[in-house]
Amino acid sequence: MDNIHEIFTQFKDEFPEVYARHEALGKEIHENTGPLTENSRWLIKIAISAASNHKRALATHINKARAAGVSAEEIKHALLLLIPTAGFPVFMKAYSVLKNVVD
Repeated sequence: MDNIHEIFTQFKDEFPEVYARHEALGKEIHENTGPLTENSRWLIKIAISAASNHKRALATHINKARAAGVSAEEIKHALLLLIPTAGFPVFMKAYSVLKNVVD
């Protein structure tokens, strides 16, 4: 994972073995545990990060999704689905992250 957040970089430097195991677990789950397409997996991660108000994770997942070929329109649709389930304020926070990442 790229060093896009200073605190995450510090964590990796201080706990390299924990980071390596964390990274391996994430890769295993993301790539090898089920039938979902890569784009579907990224959209789910975006929705989870948004609903959990994890803005840094959301920005990371948006960037990785875009790199994997997920369109901005698909991401917007995933975020719009937050409105009836998690609420409009949650959507607006996530939407602002998207606008900062994509624009």
